[in-house]
Amino acid sequence: MKLFGSSGTRGVANEQLTPEFVLRVAKAAGTVWNVDRAAVARDTRTTGELFANAAASGLASVGVDVDRLGVTPTPAVTRYCEVEEIPGIVITASHNPPEYNGVKLVGPDGVELVVERLERIEDHILAEEFDTVAWDEVGETRRVESANRDYVEEMLATVDREKIAAGDIKVALDPGHGAGALTSPGFYRELGCEVVTVNGQPDGHFPGRNPEPVEKNLRDLGKLVRAADADVGIAHDGDADRAIFFDEHGEYIEGDASLAALSAAGLSEGDTTVAAVNVSQRLVDVCNDVGATLELTPIGSTNLITRIRELWAEGETVPVAGEGNGGVFFPDYRLVRDGAFIGAKFLELVAERPPSEIVAPYTDYYNVRVNLTYDSEAELTAMLAAAEKYAESADAEPNTIDGHRLDYGDAWVLVRPSGTEPKVRIYAEAREEARAEELAENVRAALTAALPDP
Repeated sequence: MKLFGSSGTRGVANEQLTPEFVLRVAKAAGTVWNVDRAAVARDTRTTGELFANAAASGLASVGVDVDRLGVTPTPAVTRYCEVEEIPGIVITASHNPPEYNGVKLVGPDGVELVVERLERIEDHILAEEFDTVAWDEVGETRRVESANRDYVEEMLATVDREKIAAGDIKVALDPGHGAGALTSPGFYRELGCEVVTVNGQPDGHFPGRNPEPVEKNLRDLGKLVRAADADVGIAHDGDADRAIFFDEHGEYIEGDASLAALSAAGLSEGDTTVAAVNVSQRLVDVCNDVGATLELTPIGSTNLITRIRELWAEGETVPVAGEGNGGVFFPDYRLVRDGAFIGAKFLELVAERPPSEIVAPYTDYYNVRVNLTYDSEAELTAMLAAAEKYAESADAEPNTIDGHRLDYGDAWVLVRPSGTEPKVRIYAEAREEARAEELAENVRAALTAALPDP
């Protein structure tokens, strides 16, 4: 796909992503969907209203009535779409920096569109084939105020509320100024938790931290856990479809470790789980221990969703799936990454023992991640050619499902272009920190050496 990456389409607002482009996406989506009604929602970014207006206009121009949900977490939007049986457009750049924005498309089943459907919409965008209607047939717009509350109510009825309440848990929460600030604090309080927050006010400038919930951005959450003597810390990204955790000592928990712990609690013999090609050995170990099958896909929620649906069609059970970035699926609940719900499932475990004990079996690995930014297609091409050459000469069996993953037995390294930013990402994992750093550095050196002279 030329326009849609691993999780929709994104770019710097008013540069790569413009109102005109969003208008075309909406017109194409409305044309392909061929429905009477659709939803439009956004996260807290300062350009959110601008692009939501463009999306609503695009839908209305092809005769679609628009439900405007306002600032809403992505999982709340998907729930609304499923219940109302209408598709939706979410204006969000998820974890990207404040200057970015983006578009996610949701089907009337409440699931992000699969690759085949996105390709049909992309074809209409590129060909500018839109079913524009006459002036007296354009869609109407209405405001919907209930989407966030209905979403919280459903979660309260789904998780083990009594178990969590009995655990007498104090939660330190960092919604990161994103859409989750409107829903997660109240949700966890209604679960019976005491909640303290940092970066808890919705603010599209993200003054307290960048939206991506990685360790370097979450130092204030670790401090809050310690200062408040909290039992656990929970952080979201901009649209609240991820959850990253801190233990009771204010120590950061790797997303791969929490994914492994949640998978160990949810998987049984004969089950299947789905993860991306940058999967940690931690999840491999869990699958081996419980007798579950692990399926790998290219990175990105769209790819995981597509594979989960394929497995369902084959009669497989997939109780849990996800990536090590905090994006975990519980498909039996809903086929969407849901930061608040992920947090609640982790709280069910915290009700029985401290987070440090929960993830203790999955902490014997070290992860290194390096991002190389490029400024031109020539630089990207040079780095990808260097990655291929490096993989061919490596003493390891490469997996090329998404980039180049090299497994060495005691460690692995993956290099691939980002689907959402102008970056080439390098991931490495090993039981020894020095080994992981060495693998990542060797790939980084090979790629930077291939860059053309300025």
